[in-house]
Order: sequence, then structure tokens, then C-alpha cells
Amino acid sequence: MAATTDFVAAQKVNRRNTMVLLAVLTALAALLGYLIGWLVEAESSNALPTVSGGGIAAAGLLATASIGWSAVSLAWGDRMVLGMANAREIAKADAPQLYNVVEEMSLAAGVPMPRVMVLETDALNAFATGTKTANGTIAVTRGLLDGLTRDELQGVVAHEMAHLANLDTRYMVVVGVTVGLIALVCDVTLRNLRWSRAGRSSGNDRKGGGAAILVVVLVVVAILAPIAAKFVQMAVSRQREYLADATSVQFTRNPKGLISALGKLAEKAAPFPGVSRATQHLFIVNPVQTFTARSSALLATHPDIADRIARLRHLGA
Repeated sequence: MAATTDFVAAQKVNRRNTMVLLAVLTALAALLGYLIGWLVEAESSNALPTVSGGGIAAAGLLATASIGWSAVSLAWGDRMVLGMANAREIAKADAPQLYNVVEEMSLAAGVPMPRVMVLETDALNAFATGTKTANGTIAVTRGLLDGLTRDELQGVVAHEMAHLANLDTRYMVVVGVTVGLIALVCDVTLRNLRWSRAGRSSGNDRKGGGAAILVVVLVVVAILAPIAAKFVQMAVSRQREYLADATSVQFTRNPKGLISALGKLAEKAAPFPGVSRATQHLFIVNPVQTFTARSSALLATHPDIADRIARLRHLGA
């Protein structure tokens, strides 16, 4: 008998995880800002301040930028993703079977009927986006429509519907944008440090070892912060795939459909125009990279497909 998923609890967990990770990532951005402001203040004076007013101001600026950028992504992120993927909205008459399957899974999940879109490519893949269940979208490729049976298509659509029901899409948008901000700030910081230190005379370096130590700390944080943020993002991405797989079985009561679909997707998933590393984590299988049991778990956006299939078989046992 298939294991069940408590959707109310799952949504609460995703909301909590979203807020916790946003707080962590915003804190990283604020830390970067504080160190940058502190260094600027230290190098403009002959003393290293214990508490830096410039650092506090810069921290507040980057924290505000992080929150603001996240708010913009929540409002416009799904449209940007759909635009980059060249997704085209279709009517029921264009693909009756797909529309019927989406309607069935919408009822099973208890969420509003999402928009249905198609990506005109022979590759087999699908994704869901939307920061609220009320504005959700499920997009599938033409190759997936042509290459899957109805049961397999139902398994894939149920997986994507699970992302909407569990609010995973909101989490993905917010985390992706915030991680991008941290990476951008760190890159700019390292570039500026390299040029500013190279152009500085040895006489200016006599302002004390405190500033030099601060530079080292800032460099270390600027290097490690985006790496740490990316590892967290990838870990959560893998877990949401496991959750969506399990949830799809509850919707369909038929794990064999998704198992069979994943087998075909593993063979025929491929890059196509409109997909990139910025959107690879959204798809049911990664269209840019293939992850196996030997892949580095820290860098994988998706779990090993063989492991996903094994877990699904256990659910159907």
C-alpha cells in the first residue's frame, strides 16, 4: 500500500524552511555587507573600529537588497522562468489527454487548476512553477506528450502537482534568487579587493595588521559563502524531489506510472533551447546534467534516478 503524505504538514515545513533559509542567506548577505563596510572604514582611518557604523549601514543595505530581490522574484519569477523556457499556453482542445490528466490531479491535490503549457522540443521533461497554488503552471515538453502512455503522463503530472501543493515552487524561486545575490556580491567583492590591493602603495599598508586580517576574513567569507549557500540549495532541491515522488503516488495510487516514466526520462532527457543551469533544478529530471549514485551529493540538483525508482517501488510494495 502506498505511503501517504500529510500535505498540511508538508506545506508548513516548506514555509518554515523557506523562512529559515531566507534568514540564513540574508544573514550571509548582511555579514558580507558588514565586513565590506568595516574594511572601507578601517582603511579610511588609522584605527580599526570595534563596531563599524559603515559596516552596519552596508549590512542593512545588502539585507534590504536580499529581501527586495526576493519579493520581486515572488511577484515575477514564474513569468521569467516560463519566458526563458519558451513555454506556450495551450487550450484543452490542443491536448485533451494532458488537460484531463491535469484536471484529475488538480482535484486529487485539492489545488486550483493550474495553467497548462507545452515546450516545443523532442526532449522528455516537465516542470511546475508558481509562487502560490492559485497561480500555478505545469509545463511539459512535446516529446513527453508523444513518448509517454497515459499512466506515465499521469505520474509525471502528479509529481509536478505535488510541487505546487507543497509550495515547493515558492521555495525554489526565493532560494534561487537569494543565492544568486550572494554569489554576485561575493564576485564583485573579490574583484574589487584584487584591484584595490594591487593599486595600493606599501605606505598605505602600514595602517596596521587589523585591516589586513579583516581583508583575509572578507576574502574567506566571500569565497565560502556562495559555496555554502549553493550546497544548502542543492540539498533542499533533492529532498523536494523525493517528497514530490512520494506525493505523486498518493495522488495516483499507481507508482508504476511514475516508475516507468522516470525510466524513459532517464534515457531521453536532454538539453534544449531555453533551459540553462539557472532553471535546471525546476525539471523532473535535470536536462543539463545526469546524476548517478557516484555523483557528488553536495552538487546534485536531483537524486539518482535509480534511487528514486527504488523508493517508489518500496512505496508500492
